[in-house]
Amino acid sequence: MPGYTPDEKLRSQQLFKLRRQWLKDQELSPREPVCQTKPPGPIARFWASFLEPKSLWRIYTYKVYQGGMFTLMRLLIPAWVVHYCVKYHVYKRPYGIVEVKPKLFPGDTILETGEVIPDFPEVHSHH
Repeated sequence: MPGYTPDEKLRSQQLFKLRRQWLKDQELSPREPVCQTKPPGPIARFWASFLEPKSLWRIYTYKVYQGGMFTLMRLLIPAWVVHYCVKYHVYKRPYGIVEVKPKLFPGDTILETGEVIPDFPEVHSHH
């Protein structure tokens, strides 16, 4: 029994017709949308005028931004890198790189005080 039954054919035709009608209903007519536009509020008006091309505020804001980026990228960051390298890698001052103190062993003499480091006491354990 190949093919669809008459009920199945009728159902598929009805679904096909409904889908086609639904797609046709989704198209907007030239009269739609019917909503009236609201006048923009004070903040929206400010931003619309502020962001106009070639407006005075926009030009000066861009100039300040460019000056700040130049100062940061070409002056402050390189100066900080140079300062860091000089402070921690070039200077031989006490606040530079902390050097490791020399190791002290029993019997060594501390140069500043002349004190001799005593030997470790002998500990006898049963382990």
